[in-house]
Amino acid sequence: MTKMSKAELDALVEEATVDAYDEDEQLSGFHVMITDNLGLPFQTTVLGVEVTVKKIDLLPGSGIVAICVRGAYRQAIGILDLPLPDPRPEGSEWIDAYRHWGP
Repeated sequence: MTKMSKAELDALVEEATVDAYDEDEQLSGFHVMITDNLGLPFQTTVLGVEVTVKKIDLLPGSGIVAICVRGAYRQAIGILDLPLPDPRPEGSEWIDAYRHWGP
């Protein structure tokens, strides 16, 4: 995937936040767009360990997180801290837009 331009990222931010009145609603808008568009599940490596990203959640005080699973273990990792695999999963441009928005 090629790097998106500022104008392309601005357009995604606008789409995610169009009906939002405050920062909490904007965050919810990004959660919806990432949840609806990110191709799940996918595998990635976190601290040298392969994990499967099973779902995206919105946690109070933590923001948007990826729920990573390995065997019986589950861990929530901030979506902006999650290393993405190469090739990136479908819909990962919404993570770029969320980063561009800057929570």
